[in-house]
Amino acid sequence: MIEILSKPWPWYVGGALVGLVVPTLLLIGNRSFGISSSLRHMCAACMPAKIPFFQYNWKKESWNLFFVFGIFLGGIITALFFKNPEPVQISESTKTYLIELGVKDFSGILPEDIFGIDQIFTLKGLIFLVFGGFMVGFGTRYAGGCTSGHSIMGIANMQWPSLVATIAFMVGGIISTWFIIPQIFKLF
Repeated sequence: MIEILSKPWPWYVGGALVGLVVPTLLLIGNRSFGISSSLRHMCAACMPAKIPFFQYNWKKESWNLFFVFGIFLGGIITALFFKNPEPVQISESTKTYLIELGVKDFSGILPEDIFGIDQIFTLKGLIFLVFGGFMVGFGTRYAGGCTSGHSIMGIANMQWPSLVATIAFMVGGIISTWFIIPQIFKLF
């Protein structure tokens, strides 16, 4: 069993399991799947300020906090006990592209050249971690949800705004990957 859990699962197994989350949440209480809303619930629970955005009954949505905590705890348990001993597999074309940009370390899930602890207080860290994090947060708020909420739950419910948001996420990802990120790497 441990060997099965420590190896990567095929995409069709993981995709089916993620896909089953949507009907399960709908059946057990008409709940919507999404991760970004949990940050709003945490802020509403912890902030004593009278900011209108955080003035709602967050306790009604507390199940979402447990859901996100479960994802976090599952990640920790997996990293500690079910770590895949094989190196991360990256296609040769992706590896070549990243090497051209200056990324050399492919030993972990995230390249240490960009996301390592020693990069936090550099210009590269400022751009990718701080500015990139701000843009993800801003985009999530502007779009009214994150990729999981829109692309998994929203499209499954045939919501037009979720389809538009998902198309925008994809277009933004393509533009960032092929045009913006290469320009950022030229700064270093």
